[in-house]
Formats: sequence, C-alpha cells, structure tokens
Amino acid sequence: MADFDLKPFDTKIEAAKEWLAKEYRGLRTGRAAPSILDSVQVSAYGSMMPLKQVGNVGIEDARTLRVSAYDAGLIKDIEKAISAANLGVGTSSDGATVRVTFPELSGERREQLVKFAKGKLEEARTSVRLARDESWKLVQEREREGTLTEDDKFSLKDEIQKKIDKANEELEAAFESKEKEMTS
Repeated sequence: MADFDLKPFDTKIEAAKEWLAKEYRGLRTGRAAPSILDSVQVSAYGSMMPLKQVGNVGIEDARTLRVSAYDAGLIKDIEKAISAANLGVGTSSDGATVRVTFPELSGERREQLVKFAKGKLEEARTSVRLARDESWKLVQEREREGTLTEDDKFSLKDEIQKKIDKANEELEAAFESKEKEMTS
C-alpha cells in the first residue's frame, strides 16, 4: 500500500476514548471515588489550583471522602470550591478536614446519570466520526493528486472503517460498564 500515515487518525481515536474514560471517572455513582474531585479548582495563593495540589483526598467509608489541606488556612476555600463544582455531593468541615458525602442515588437520579453518560458516549462517537471524515478526505485528496492508487484508496477506506468499528465497540463497552455501575 502507498505511503499514507494513519497515526494522526489513530491519535484522534485514542483521544476520544481517553476523553470518555475521563468523563466517566468524574460521573458519580453513589460510591465515594476520589476521582470525582479531579476537576475541582481551588482559589489558593492568588490563583486557581487543582484540589490535589492543595490537599490530600482519601476515602473514609463507602460514601464519604476526607480532604486534608496541606495548609489549614485553605479549608474554607476547599469546601467552597467543592460546593461550587456542583457535583451533587454534600460537604462539611471540622476546621482541619473537609468531609465530602455522597447521597444515595434515587431511581430518577440514576436514570438522569445514565442519560448523561449516553450523551457523553454520543459526543465521543461524534469525535470518532469527525476523525474518520478528515482522514477519508485526505485519502481522496491524495488519490486526486496521484500519490495514491484507487486500490490503495479503498484499502485505506476499509482499514479506517475497521478502526472505527473497533473504537465504537470500545466506547460502547465503556458506556455499558458505567451504566452497570450506576444501576447496581
């Protein structure tokens, strides 16, 4: 087959899968998971900083996380940042640590979360489709320029489609796993 680099295409597919995995890590399931706080930004020392740079997050029990600040003066800022992140969790402070509690999920909330997760799956699939369309366009341009034969063009089309099918299967598997976690 002619010299055509599918690495940029592969990179975009991997980026879509990683993005979906990151989105799903932050999706609350009723169990305490420190990763839900990864997106929290705390106002500290005159700038916004990730929570993990100003404190340590640990699991206290199945539905409670404990955040210990490296600087006790930041406890109020940490509590405020977690509340402002609108993660659907409760916060309380004893002056030395912040406790983050996860309420039990209602049936209605579980349905909302599954619907949200499905929406994220669709966003990832859209990214994959856009990557496919970009690559296919490049393949067609190369054929018009004469650097690819028609046979090469169709071989590449098949290869791209196989990668798309595999990526969509992996994205669907990630959704099904998260859905199972949220409904059990």
